[in-house]
Amino acid sequence: MIKNRTTQLIFQTIYCTLGLVGTIASLGIFDNINAIRWDFYVHFTNISNFLCLGVMIAGLVQTIRKKEDSYVSAAPLLKFIGVLGILLTFLVFNIMLAGAEGRDPQLNWRIGSLCFHVMLPILYIADWFLFYERKKVKWYYPIASIAFPLAYVIFLLIQAIILKFDSSILIPTTTTPLIYPYFFVNLDTQGVPGVLMWVGILAVAFAAVGFAFFGLDRLGKKKLDK
Repeated sequence: MIKNRTTQLIFQTIYCTLGLVGTIASLGIFDNINAIRWDFYVHFTNISNFLCLGVMIAGLVQTIRKKEDSYVSAAPLLKFIGVLGILLTFLVFNIMLAGAEGRDPQLNWRIGSLCFHVMLPILYIADWFLFYERKKVKWYYPIASIAFPLAYVIFLLIQAIILKFDSSILIPTTTTPLIYPYFFVNLDTQGVPGVLMWVGILAVAFAAVGFAFFGLDRLGKKKLDK
């Protein structure tokens, strides 16, 4: 593990800079500066990256303020939840979505996609491994982390209620309903039992990966103090 304050500052500054670029890209400003994408808030990719960026900014502020070398300790529970959320974003996109039928491969090389789907997830998880002290993850973190995807699903449900379950409102430039940005929350195709099944699978998977990271944190590897 790395305690060196200068190394932390460089790493965190790079991340936050890329995070700002990715955030601007998620608003569609790089595509059309006169037409901000108002649908950015429905995508789990964006929400998970926004959470991670907030945690990293908190870590950067902490590093700036401290006077000596030490581990980063800002918002440990949110940091852990962010690791799980951004890992899910990275895996689902790069394994299932990047090469999906009908998707233009050129979209994967846009700056926003590269930042939010590749660079920032890798850097965020690396930050947890490199700069956070081991054996600090509490046993309940994996269980608490389930609140993140569940809150996202509840948010989508509230939005659907507000929009009166109108699936004719589409995400711009796509055929995907705004109220159902992902197939597993689509009540029209999955039905209530199907959506509940997928939510359950997501919650169990989130907790399982969380306990895997809890195990990694408890391995007790020798720390590399710098």
